[in-house]
Amino acid sequence: MDLLLVLFGIIILLILILKKVSPMLALLIVAVATGLMLGLPVEKVMNSVSKGIGSTMGDMVMVLALGAMVGKLAEDSGAAKKIVFVLVRIFGIQNIQWAVLLTGILVGIPLFYNAGFVVLIPLVFTIASAAKLPKLYVGIPMAAALSVTHGFLPPHPGPVALASIFHADIGRTLIYGLIISIPVAIIAGIFFPRAIIKLPKADRAHQKLDLQGEENLPSGLKSFIIALSPIFFIVVGTVGVLITQNPSAQHILIFIANPTVALTMAILITIAIQRMPMQKAMDSCVEGVKSIAMIILIIAAGGAFKQILVDSGIGEQVKTLTGDLHVSPLILGWLIAALLRVTLGSATVAALTASGMVIPFITAGASPELMVLSVGAGSLMLSHVNDTGFWMFKEYFNLSLKETFKTWTVMESLVSVLGLGGVMLLSQFI
Repeated sequence: MDLLLVLFGIIILLILILKKVSPMLALLIVAVATGLMLGLPVEKVMNSVSKGIGSTMGDMVMVLALGAMVGKLAEDSGAAKKIVFVLVRIFGIQNIQWAVLLTGILVGIPLFYNAGFVVLIPLVFTIASAAKLPKLYVGIPMAAALSVTHGFLPPHPGPVALASIFHADIGRTLIYGLIISIPVAIIAGIFFPRAIIKLPKADRAHQKLDLQGEENLPSGLKSFIIALSPIFFIVVGTVGVLITQNPSAQHILIFIANPTVALTMAILITIAIQRMPMQKAMDSCVEGVKSIAMIILIIAAGGAFKQILVDSGIGEQVKTLTGDLHVSPLILGWLIAALLRVTLGSATVAALTASGMVIPFITAGASPELMVLSVGAGSLMLSHVNDTGFWMFKEYFNLSLKETFKTWTVMESLVSVLGLGGVMLLSQFI
């Protein structure tokens, strides 16, 4: 009966989102309504809401804010654009998809999905026009790269929020996510568009790209440092702790691997190497935080709904009902997130809602880091008309609904299913 009430709450959430109610308000309303329907006292409901918001945001709000600052500085400094020019020059026209894919991954690490899409899409169109290639042939690698970074790699909101909820180590989550992301992005971003898009016949061996607007951008070295410095600190610190036995070195490595510290150092490095006026740099940081203010509030409200599900014991009921199925918790986490994604549209909302149902699997021995990645993969499944990313892709590439389903929706589903496969493969070694 309790599970039916939760399902009813999710249906209310779906209706509110379809009625264009802000996801933050919708989640908060449904959190309170579901708690009351499940028989929790009013005081307990409000305590759960407060606890859920506090426990979710406490560990991650600075990471999200600092990550947004790094991304905005990378955008305003021109580093994101410079990376495109450098990689296109290195790979050449015959391997243009690889250049765009790698660009999407590098730019997608500091930038959130929508920002990365908006920054890169004009460059994708310019490259496609200069190379005389279909826009989708160049655009799908970019979209696939941004999707895998959005679903699997901190400091993006979904993975960071899930890492906080599951008490997963962000450094390990990032390393495992990188291991999964690269092959998934190659399959969904390179081989998939080659399978569905026929290229016009042309001799590309001696064709050259004529790209304009590189004069006022930072150097390639500076651009890569700006984009990759937070990842460098987190990965080096996390791996270093595992391989060194020196206590003093371990303390230093733990310090620099902390996402808050890593992102703060990345901001300072960006300002220093670009010699940005402090006022301009701070204005960029403010704009970066403004751009994710609503995302932070949605995650906070999602944390409230998650805590209602935890305190009502729904997770334990899911665990009990699935105990005889002999199915991996990683698959169940992916499946629940996938069903919620198809229903609700928002990947972040789906992931946060699913987390409240699968938290007991962590106490049963499932790897917290792999649970983050499996739920993150599930939250990307089967994007369709209730997802803003679907419409962005459709409108920018001027596609029909049928064409968008055949390209964007299939690509997102590939990333989701292959991501689960990668998680299951990793689970055999971790």
